[in-house]
Amino acid sequence: MINNDIIRRLRFVFDYSNAKMIKVFAQANVEVSTDEIISLLKKEAEEGYKACNDKVMCQFLDGLIIEKRGLRPGSEVPAPVKNLTNNLIFKKLRIALELREDDIIEICGLADFVIGKSELGALFRNPDHKNYKTCGDQILRNFLHGLSIKHRGVEL
Repeated sequence: MINNDIIRRLRFVFDYSNAKMIKVFAQANVEVSTDEIISLLKKEAEEGYKACNDKVMCQFLDGLIIEKRGLRPGSEVPAPVKNLTNNLIFKKLRIALELREDDIIEICGLADFVIGKSELGALFRNPDHKNYKTCGDQILRNFLHGLSIKHRGVEL
């Protein structure tokens, strides 16, 4: 999925204002302006669109984790990952929202998407593991769709 689309969807799910988005980025020690937020939220065809690279996306997700759960005692804000995959995005969302397997299965079910525990477990494994499975756009899209139904009661 395109990082800009993910940020737009997450903003909708949590009903974040521009100011709240700036605060989430600030949790990861990143300063962004309202104009930068607006540029990231625009669609590709719109004037002023700015592509969200993996580093910025990772900083937003790390900020979301810190916003929702707090920073572990004695630890620092992690350095952003340079190559962000759907698996890492899904994992960071799982951590931020403190979701268990059953919670994720339920959320996907809200979007009429069926996923089993073994398939879900394979998404969160180490990429070197023999049972690792790459998270496709469809899985992430349906998870985000389910989150919008759960948190907002409406579809994206």
